Amino acid sequence: VQLVESGGGLVQPGGSLRVSCAASGFTFIYYDMSWYRQAPEKERELVATITSGGGSTNYADSMKGRFTMSRDNAKNTVYLQMNSLKPEDTAVYYCNARRGKYSYWGQGTQVTVSS
Repeated sequence: VQLVESGGGLVQPGGSLRVSCAASGFTFIYYDMSWYRQAPEKERELVATITSGGGSTNYADSMKGRFTMSRDNAKNTVYLQMNSLKPEDTAVYYCNARRGKYSYWGQGTQVTVSS
């Protein structure tokens, strides 16, 4: 099983960034997918979740209206489009796949919002 995040980097406040997570080694379409993030000295927090069929997406309150999560089941990939980025969005962003008792994590990608 592999979840490989990419697309992180340095962006100025107010800017946009899209991170991706490519999955392999399991039946992607059966799994709910989520993005989490962890800032220095803080606990990991949920950013967004998309259901296995892609029919429903939920966001943490602080991300609503700024972040959009999507999935492409043909490419076994999920995306997180982040707009109007703020310095407090600086964190390592992690991809998670979950189905019942099974839960897999990626290694994360660093997003830094700074001028």
